[in-house]
Amino acid sequence: MHAALAGPLLAALLATARARPQPPDAGQCRPPGSPHCLPLPVPLQQRDLNSFLWTIRRDPPAYLFGTIHVPYTRVWDFIPDNSKAAFQASARVYFELDLTDPYTISALASCQLLPHGENLQDVLPRELYWRLKRHLDYVKLMMPSWMTPAQRGKGLYADYLFNAIAGNWERKRPVWVMLMVNSLTETDVRSRGVPVLDLYLAQRAEKMKKSTGAVERVEEQCHPLNGLNFSQAGEVGESTVTLNTLFVPTTEESDQS
Repeated sequence: MHAALAGPLLAALLATARARPQPPDAGQCRPPGSPHCLPLPVPLQQRDLNSFLWTIRRDPPAYLFGTIHVPYTRVWDFIPDNSKAAFQASARVYFELDLTDPYTISALASCQLLPHGENLQDVLPRELYWRLKRHLDYVKLMMPSWMTPAQRGKGLYADYLFNAIAGNWERKRPVWVMLMVNSLTETDVRSRGVPVLDLYLAQRAEKMKKSTGAVERVEEQCHPLNGLNFSQAGEVGESTVTLNTLFVPTTEESDQS
């Protein structure tokens, strides 16, 4: 992957990761009434919700349900009863990937690595590489203050959590580092330890002794991402690169504050 193509998009992510405000968790508005912590209104009736559920009329019926890769606690109360009932009644459940299979997790980790033993420093512009490293150092420093008491109660520690998310980052392809940076925000860190909706449903399916499977293979997800042409996003990052310098203080600025 050419450094000239990978640079702008990753630079944009470094800028926006620090620039965008992070809304506090629900019920923790600081100060009360802050525009960044307006709770989503919950409809009075479950039938008022869009189910994102499609029914294939056959005997027995089949269903298609649209999921989202976020912690299930963020969306579970918004999933209508008809979708939950369809899941309950189904004997077989198929997911995008089988996230309960250790091979899936191992294959996903392997496909993110640069080929031929290369390191990220070999393919990124020098200035961008050091900006990324400085940003990750900042995240590692801040992570203890981002974690919740509930996470600590489960035995999660900041160093462990950082390594679980960003471990081996210097060996990863730029596109996967870009996705990693996008998930290293305070809001996302505070949600770690809560399964995403797909995994939560898969875990429930296993507990309910349902037959499970996957509609995609790991390679079908990895190859398109690894083959991304970053030139399509070539102009995204350069106009906002300087924003990152406003939110990552230098040593001198840190000493003066």
